[in-house]
Amino acid sequence: MNQQQSNRFFFNVDWVTILIYIALCAVGFVNIYASIYNPEKSDLFNFSSNYGKQLIYIGTGLILGFSILLMDAKFFSIFAPVIYGITMFLLLVVLVVGRNVGGNQAWIPLGSFRIQPSEFAKFGTALMLARYISSFNPKLTNLKPILIAATIILLPMALIMLQPDAGSTLVFLSFMFPLYREGLPGYLLVIFWGAVVLFILNLYLQPVILISSILILGGLFVYFNRKKMQRMIMITVITISAIGYLFVAKILFEKVLQPHQRTRIELILGLKTDPKGAGYNVNQSKIAIGSGQVLGRGFLLGTQTKYGYVPEQSTDFIFSTIGEEWGFAGCFVVIGLYVFLLVRVVNIAERQRSVFSRVYGYSMACIIFFHVFINIGMAIGLMPVIGIPLPLISYGGSSLWSFTVLIFIFLKLDSNRMGFI
Repeated sequence: MNQQQSNRFFFNVDWVTILIYIALCAVGFVNIYASIYNPEKSDLFNFSSNYGKQLIYIGTGLILGFSILLMDAKFFSIFAPVIYGITMFLLLVVLVVGRNVGGNQAWIPLGSFRIQPSEFAKFGTALMLARYISSFNPKLTNLKPILIAATIILLPMALIMLQPDAGSTLVFLSFMFPLYREGLPGYLLVIFWGAVVLFILNLYLQPVILISSILILGGLFVYFNRKKMQRMIMITVITISAIGYLFVAKILFEKVLQPHQRTRIELILGLKTDPKGAGYNVNQSKIAIGSGQVLGRGFLLGTQTKYGYVPEQSTDFIFSTIGEEWGFAGCFVVIGLYVFLLVRVVNIAERQRSVFSRVYGYSMACIIFFHVFINIGMAIGLMPVIGIPLPLISYGGSSLWSFTVLIFIFLKLDSNRMGFI
């Protein structure tokens, strides 16, 4: 790399995003250390502990990230199908040789470490979706392009659901929003969220009441549009489809979801109370966060954290450690860092000359937003516990490395935005 190329590299890379990345990694390490702190074994560089391993993950992640910045930006567009194919292959491999952890066969053992392919499938899918849209310039108002894009997204979802890992599967629904940015009709998003609402109402109301309500609403819409035959037919189809969906949703809830997943959804919706069973994690997390009040109990002084009252505290419920020891102020700072990161990524995505870079940037932003929203919602009892990590903060090599790759690929694409179309 000559002097001119070196200067271009250093000046074109968005260092503010890298600083946010490093700050979130640092927050993760500090709070993982606090979550398993033992005064008798407090060696900061104990690499057999979770915080010691996380330090290794962060170090290797930084090496991986800066290695990506030294690559040719066109590599990711050219080899997107290959990367996507490799991640799909790993999703198949894990079904054969994977290790079962917590009821999910989602991990490939590699010595003392484990790799979770579903984490890497996220950036593989983001690359493939960006490649398809940028290469073929599809009109997402037509059925064929929508089906092709849906297939790219649904394939990893289906493979991950076989593990079964409902939490990681749901993350891929966030790819709807980059498609919307590229021209997907808004009514499809309305249909999607309507399906979510119907799914919830299906758990609250008796089938007779819900079906009767749908028929009455459909009948009213048909009556007020009785002079427009095409609209009447469309309303009739939607009404029949909504009723059919109720039966499908019921089967999915009762037959496809695992018992503990059904219980968690019922707890969140107030359909069931189980403070000593399935609801224990969330209750303890809420107690920990609430006890932190405004400024927190102080670093290593959280009683819920110190005595291990919150299960999975260094992974799924790491936010409870932040809430207890750093209080509302600490939570505000962490959420602020994520908001700053997301706003910056969206702004950077909008300035791209390349469709590939823009689609990839929006995909990355939506994946991170989904993870942050769901994970924090889990910790404060507003979302079902579906076991997805808090980006760059939760303990885990696969998660940290996958988000590192996700972010640094986008930074590389952005650094070369004037020359990559």
